[in-house]
Amino acid sequence: MESFRVLVVDDEKDFVDTLVDRLKKRDIEASGVTSGEAALELMRKKLFDVVILDIRMPGGMDGLAALREMKHIQPLAEVILLTGHATVESSIEGMKLGAFDFLIKPVQMDDLIMKMAQAFEKKG
Repeated sequence: MESFRVLVVDDEKDFVDTLVDRLKKRDIEASGVTSGEAALELMRKKLFDVVILDIRMPGGMDGLAALREMKHIQPLAEVILLTGHATVESSIEGMKLGAFDFLIKPVQMDDLIMKMAQAFEKKG
């Protein structure tokens, strides 16, 4: 599989650290942040192919607000929404805003890798 750059955005630091570590062990270039604001700041400095974005992040910008801004900063980055609190409404809203797809936590690593590969292929 061709290597691609992934940004993981989730308010749970342990989840971010674990996922970034597991992606790097699969030779995927991965970075992680714990807020929408930090994600936008990083995206202004570095290009990403795929973003794994938690929908619900308390205390600031939620995932949908971050998604809106991400699409302005890097329109070609494919965003996969991730949530442990999936609602049909938020998932549909995310898709309307340009998300590639969404997954419900807990997600199997193989399923996430497959979805990231599909997103990267679509980016082309």
